[in-house]
Amino acid sequence: MTRVISGVVLAAAALSAIIFLSTFWLRLLAALVALLAAREYRRIVGGSARVDVAAGIVCLVISEPMSQWDPLGVLLVFVFSGIAGIVLRGESVQVAAGEMWGLIYIGLPLGLLVLVHGFAGREAVLLLLFTVVVSDSAQYYTGRLLGRRPLAPTISPKKTMEGAVGGLVIGTAFFVAAGRFVLPFAKTGMLVGGGVAIVLAGIAGDLFESRLKRDADLKDSSDLIPGHGGILDRIDALLFAAPVFYIFLSEVM
Repeated sequence: MTRVISGVVLAAAALSAIIFLSTFWLRLLAALVALLAAREYRRIVGGSARVDVAAGIVCLVISEPMSQWDPLGVLLVFVFSGIAGIVLRGESVQVAAGEMWGLIYIGLPLGLLVLVHGFAGREAVLLLLFTVVVSDSAQYYTGRLLGRRPLAPTISPKKTMEGAVGGLVIGTAFFVAAGRFVLPFAKTGMLVGGGVAIVLAGIAGDLFESRLKRDADLKDSSDLIPGHGGILDRIDALLFAAPVFYIFLSEVM
């Protein structure tokens, strides 16, 4: 029951923020989420608190709707200057790279989501979110019904190839069907290709976070959300899918 209540509250809060918040407040909320998610990432892989703050700042800078900055250029400046600064303070390149990956992994996708909200509208953000949710649910139920062959047994033993295929087919079908209304200017072939890429990216994101936790011998990224674990546990697929969706929109709009 706790899991259900937490899930309903979380979903309602996310939908309300996307639908009702202005870009200014949405940017602040996304930066806060980035900071909290980066804190969980640091708990898993180690590092200092500067990762938390830097992830929030990257999210804010990239999501600035009036700027002419290229998101990739902004990110590269943060990452390379951050690595250089950490190494110059005497820490290893491996530590620096691990910390700066948090900016790419968390700050960039959340900033891009706010950018999408600004230039494509809240409907586009909801399209992405629902595609990820539909795909994830389809993977779970298809896997339970038909799953036989493990997808990545050393990373996530419960995931199956059959479940992944079910999530890919159903998630893509949803993206194409809903995309006809949200993105009426996009051709069917583009929607199919975009749906496949987004769903595959989401599956990769889920497996990536599972690998991080398995290497750290952790079940959840934190206990922030009762019954659901941490923020990273809830947005792992979205973090990989958001950049793909941003690129897709940049091509079709």
